[in-house]
Amino acid sequence: MVLEALRPVEDPELHRSIVDLDMVRGIEVEGDAVKVTVALTVAGCPLRTEITRRVTEAVSPLEGVSSVDVDLTVMTDEERQAVAGQLRQQHAGADGKPARVNPFTDSATRVLAVASGKGGVGKSSVTTNLAVALAQRGRQVAAVDADVWGFSMPRMLGIDHPPVVIDDVIVPPEANGVRLISMGFFAREDQPVVWRGPMLHKALEQFLTDVHWDEPEYLIVDMPPGTGDIALSMAQFLPRAEVLVVTTPQPAAQRVAQRAAYMAEKVNLDIVGVIENMSWFRGDDGKSYELFGAGGGQELADQLDVPLLGQVPLVPELREGADQGRPLVVTNPDDEASQAFFRIAERLDDELAPKRVYRPELKII
Repeated sequence: MVLEALRPVEDPELHRSIVDLDMVRGIEVEGDAVKVTVALTVAGCPLRTEITRRVTEAVSPLEGVSSVDVDLTVMTDEERQAVAGQLRQQHAGADGKPARVNPFTDSATRVLAVASGKGGVGKSSVTTNLAVALAQRGRQVAAVDADVWGFSMPRMLGIDHPPVVIDDVIVPPEANGVRLISMGFFAREDQPVVWRGPMLHKALEQFLTDVHWDEPEYLIVDMPPGTGDIALSMAQFLPRAEVLVVTTPQPAAQRVAQRAAYMAEKVNLDIVGVIENMSWFRGDDGKSYELFGAGGGQELADQLDVPLLGQVPLVPELREGADQGRPLVVTNPDDEASQAFFRIAERLDDELAPKRVYRPELKII
């Protein structure tokens, strides 16, 4: 009875039953008291408190149970290897043996690459809040912070611990419903990443092949600004990606963003739409002030023959939330910027579902 009650309990990082993962090592019942021994995959598991809570909440409602004691232990190296083997089975090769392959080459996961022509347009904050907005629609969402030099998504999502590594399988940490992998987990914030193209290419490949993604519905990729090596590598690794171009209303920013869109067309990626960030600032008087001009987003969308998915206003809380790891769509869902992200997520999820996505025929001069 207790074991069956524990079967629906999932490891919060692996998203699989703790019973199926052989984490439940013992159940002792003495009168109305139940003791459950659970083996963690690694010592110092950052979510040990969450596992304890889930086990307690699953067993406590059982008839005749008045107290639940959860005893945590740690798997041996051999047991961890067995768990890693289970995780690798989702990437099994044609011979049925586990193989390291890119799980997004041929899967149902929808890949959205958020790109910009230049830095400073708020691309990462757009990516973060859009990913969380999709998660709040009940979608399974994962994210890759591919901005290797300017990684910022761990801080923006509020993730303060590195991924768990089981044998040689990386388990991405999760916050606000979004699983994330980033160079920020492997380098200090003040440490520059001084790598040439081949090293960057290999690192991005490992972000896809060595990580237990567990078949999310969406993979959101925060692309680096510009059209360099990383953008080319991601286009190679994710040939089915749909590109979202972020710009500001400023004509200069719009013209630079256009280059990123043209590059997407060059490497045969679909452009699904444009997002205009910092569209206006609303003062205490209730009026909106177009600090960076107007019309850049719509003009770019018209040039690319794609929709303008939304306009996100310049909101101090958006910046503050990014610095503090508290996405605006979570802390203040009624804010007009949050509502803009929710509408964009709805359009992507419904109106612009994959069957509706089209690729513009751009003429490169």
